[in-house]
Amino acid sequence: MRSLSAISPPADSSTASIPVPRTDWATIRKLLPYLWRYRWRVGFALSFMLCAKLSNVGVPLLLKSLVDSLAIKPGSAASLAVVPLGLLVAYGALRLTSSVFNELRELIFAKATEGTSRSISLQVFRHLHDLSLRFHLERQTGGMSRDIERGTRAVQSLISYSLYSIVPTLIEVTLVLSLLAIKFDAWFAWITLAALALYITFTVTVTEWRTKFRKQLNELDSVAHSRAIDSLLNYETVKYFNNEDFEARRYDENLEKLRLVQLKSQSTLSVLNLGQQVIIATALVLMLWRATEGVVAGKMSLGDLVMVNAFMIQLYIPLNFLGVIYREIKQGLTDLDKMFGLLERAREVADVPDAQELVVRGAAVRFDHVSFAYDKARPILHDISFEIPAGKKVAVVGPSGSGKSTLARLLYRFYDIDAGNITIDGQELRSVTQSSLRRAIGIVPQDTVLFNDTVAYNIAYGRAGASQEQVEAAARAAHIHAFIAATPKGYDTMVGERGLKLSGGEKQRVAIARTLLKNPPVLIFDEATSALDSTNERAIQAELESAAQNKTVLVIAHRLSTVVDAHEILVLEAGRIIERGHHEQLMALQGTYARMWRLQQSGGDGPVVVLPSAS
Repeated sequence: MRSLSAISPPADSSTASIPVPRTDWATIRKLLPYLWRYRWRVGFALSFMLCAKLSNVGVPLLLKSLVDSLAIKPGSAASLAVVPLGLLVAYGALRLTSSVFNELRELIFAKATEGTSRSISLQVFRHLHDLSLRFHLERQTGGMSRDIERGTRAVQSLISYSLYSIVPTLIEVTLVLSLLAIKFDAWFAWITLAALALYITFTVTVTEWRTKFRKQLNELDSVAHSRAIDSLLNYETVKYFNNEDFEARRYDENLEKLRLVQLKSQSTLSVLNLGQQVIIATALVLMLWRATEGVVAGKMSLGDLVMVNAFMIQLYIPLNFLGVIYREIKQGLTDLDKMFGLLERAREVADVPDAQELVVRGAAVRFDHVSFAYDKARPILHDISFEIPAGKKVAVVGPSGSGKSTLARLLYRFYDIDAGNITIDGQELRSVTQSSLRRAIGIVPQDTVLFNDTVAYNIAYGRAGASQEQVEAAARAAHIHAFIAATPKGYDTMVGERGLKLSGGEKQRVAIARTLLKNPPVLIFDEATSALDSTNERAIQAELESAAQNKTVLVIAHRLSTVVDAHEILVLEAGRIIERGHHEQLMALQGTYARMWRLQQSGGDGPVVVLPSAS
C-alpha cells in the first residue's frame, strides 16, 4: 500500500475557504449551465413570448383602423352603415391571443424555473454536508438558512424577470420604434430613444446607489434571524437564567438597526420612483404634442394619434416597473452570489482522486505517531500511538480537555491529522472514501442530538430501510422499548427539536439503539452510559458488551468501572498518553490511573476528577 505520510495537511480554513467576490456577469455565467439542460423549453418559451409581443403590438394598429373607420359625421349616409364588427372581433381576438401566448410561455417555462431552483438548492445542501465539522461549528444556522432561502428565491426571480420582463420589453421597444420611424417621421423614434436612454441611465445609477442599503438590509436581517433562532434553540438556558428581557433587548437592538436601514432604503426608493415618473411624463407629453401637430397639419389621422398614445402606454407601463425589476435583479444576483459562495467553500476534508472503498477484514485500528491541533497555536494531541486489535476493546480515560473525544473525530475523519497515520486493517484513512469509512464505524456520543421526528425515525436512522421489527429489536437491546410502548403514540411519538421532549437518559438509549441497529465492525462509545442511572447502566452495559462481541471497540470513559475488562486502557492527559496497560497493570503502577480509581471508589461512581500527577 502506498504511504500517505507525505500528504500535506489542509490549508487553514480561515483563508482557503473564503469565496472570492464575483461580478454580476460572473454570477449569471455560473447560473447558465443549470439552465442549459432546459434549453429547448427556453427556446419554446421565447417563441411564445415573441408571438405574444407581436399580438400586443398589433392591438394599437387595429385600434387605429377602428378609430379611422368611425371618423365620420353623425347623420351622414355612412353613419348608417354597419358597425365594423370584424375589426371589433379582431381587436378582442388579438387581446386574447396575447394572453394565451403569455400563459403558454409560463406553462412551458415553469419546469425550467423550478427545476433549476431545485438543482441548485440540492447541490448546496449536499455541499454543506460535505464541508468539514470546523465549518459547521463556526457557522450561524439562522443566517446561513436565510442565505439559502434568499438564494433559492433569487433563482426564480432572476429567470422570471429576465424572461418575462426584460426580454419582452426589449422586443416591444424594438418593434414600436421600427413602426414609428417607418410609418411617421424619425422624431417619434428619437424622442422615445432619448427618453429610454435617460430613464435607464437614471434607474441604473440610482439603483446602484441604493444597492448598499439592500446589502445592509440583508446582513442585518441575517444577524437578527440568527440571534432569534439561537435564543429559541436555547430556550431552557434563557429560562434558567431569567434572561428573557436581555434576549428581547438584544433582538430589539438588531430590529432597530434594521428599521433605520429600511427607512433609508424606502426614502431612496421614493426618489427613484419620482424621477422615473418625471421622465415618462415628459416623454409622453412630447410624443402627444408631436402627434397633435401632425393631426392639425393633416399629416396624421385621429387613429394615428390614438395609436401613438396606445403605443406609449404599452411601452411605458413595463418601463414603470424597470426600476423595481432592475433592483430585484441586482438583489437576486447578490443573493445568488451568496449561495454560490457557499458552494465554493473549500472542502477541508476531501477524498483523494484515486480513493478506494475501505475493505474491512478484521477492523484492526491503529494510530501511529498522530499529532493534531484544531488551532495551530494550541495543539491537542502529541505523538499518539496505540492499536486496537481486531475484535478487541481499548479504553481511553482522562480529564476533560485531554483529547479523548478528538480521537473519535479523527477516526471518523471529520478532520485530517497534522502528522502520523491512522489505519484500519492497514488502509490509511486518507486513502479510502469517507463514505465507506463511516459505514464501517458506529458511535454512541456523549451529547446525543436527535432529529425533530418520531422515535422510530431516529432509531431507524442507523440503517436506512430497516423494518419495524428490527427497530423494535434494537430498542429492546437498548432497554427503551418498554418506555416507548407505554407512550400514547408508541414509536410514532415525536421527540421534539434536538430531542428535547426526552430526558438525557432516554435520548442516550435511543442513540444506543440506533448504533446497535447499524451494527458496524468498529464501535465508539463516547461516555455511552453517562446519562443513565446505575440500574439501567448495568443492564445496558451488558447489552453493549454483547453487541461488541467480535467488534473493534474504542471506549471513551469517565467511569473507570465500565472499562476494567478492556484489552488496554490508555490514560490521556494534555494530549499525551501518560500510562497504558490493562486494569491490573495500571493499578500496580500506583500512578494517575490508580489515583483516579481510588477517588471514584471512595466517592461513588461519579465523574472523574484527575489530580495533577507528581512531578
